[in-house]
Amino acid sequence: MTPLRNAEQVALPTARRPSWYAELGPAGKRAFKASFAGWVTDAFDFMVFSFVLASLIDLWGLDRGKAGLLGTVTLIFSSIGGWIAGMLADRCGRVKVLQWTILWFSCCTLAIGFAQNFEQILVLRALQGLGFGGEWAVGAVLIGEIIAPRHRGKAVGLVQSGWAVGWGAAAILYSIAYSVLPESLAWRSLFWVGILPALLVLYIRRHVPEPEVFTQADAARKGGTKRSSVWAIFSRSLLRRTLLAALLCTGIQGGFYAMSTWLPAFLKIERHLSVLNTGAYLFVIIVGSFCGYVVGAYLSDYWGRRRNFALFSMLSLVSVYLYLTLPLSNAQMLWLGFPLGFSSCGIFSGVGAYLTELYPSELRANGQSFTYNFGRGIGALFPSLVGMLSHSTTLAMAIAIFSGAAYGVVLLTVLLLPETKGKSL
Repeated sequence: MTPLRNAEQVALPTARRPSWYAELGPAGKRAFKASFAGWVTDAFDFMVFSFVLASLIDLWGLDRGKAGLLGTVTLIFSSIGGWIAGMLADRCGRVKVLQWTILWFSCCTLAIGFAQNFEQILVLRALQGLGFGGEWAVGAVLIGEIIAPRHRGKAVGLVQSGWAVGWGAAAILYSIAYSVLPESLAWRSLFWVGILPALLVLYIRRHVPEPEVFTQADAARKGGTKRSSVWAIFSRSLLRRTLLAALLCTGIQGGFYAMSTWLPAFLKIERHLSVLNTGAYLFVIIVGSFCGYVVGAYLSDYWGRRRNFALFSMLSLVSVYLYLTLPLSNAQMLWLGFPLGFSSCGIFSGVGAYLTELYPSELRANGQSFTYNFGRGIGALFPSLVGMLSHSTTLAMAIAIFSGAAYGVVLLTVLLLPETKGKSL
């Protein structure tokens, strides 16, 4: 055989190597689709509130402190529900708990559309948070456990891009509802649509199996060969890692929620934009966020988790400051919305894979859900703090202060955490 033919035979398998998605196989592809769709519905049901916030302030005469509390209470309860869901997922299974969480927050979203006063919405938003918190953590573990280590960042990061899709769907329906319905009915209709994600449970129940990694760990646990306490994530060997990961998630989510919860209200109240114009500005931000998710997903595998966090936190600091504090024209703000969305959402891409890699299989959903939802719970305070601070300064400055502080925390924390790129589970 000639050298040329030998070279061709060696090169052929490399040239025909399947993509990371093709490597998943039928079961893996269905799990990816289910996790992606779950994150889309999660985002839609949650982000709808940010669009109707200004309406509730006008129609019900809420002050900004109470309005911010409605955003905060969901996030606080999501931190509780998320940890509970994570513990259940380590014992009952990822797929089963994913179905429970989707059904819960979909029904609660529907009920919000029938609320008659502030107190009713407050209670329903809290209940919504219990289901909302668990969906992300369980879905991220599900996809993280079935993907090859070299592709984990891309796969889990692209699942996160579903947030931009759900956010975009909320923005489109917001523009349509407020164009064809009176304001008093339009805001309710957006929550009524939130029941539709419950249909996703039918697909998951029929097509998505449990990951093999979980099946093996569960068999070992039931056989008594590998038992662990739910408190093991706070053991001496894991305590430092758990605390730093929780602080990292606090900075990432605190910065995002301070900005995203109040941004539609800022555009309407301080920039005096109409509903359609507000939708256009948000659309640019949402497109930027989708691109950020995708780029961040690939950079997470290429550069490593820590470098990815550092890059996007610095970009977020700069873009938030420029967008909210410079005397920009409306046209300039429109285009600057792209880097704002790109950076503030791109930073999320590496989180799911990173937290999956920090913990062993028998503690993975527990550790991942605790750290992410602890960050969500503390970050939940930021919308309320922004609302309170905006009484003594502008809303734009209040958002910039809390978002900037949050991204500064990310930069400091990432220096103290280990790199886990390519880690086998």
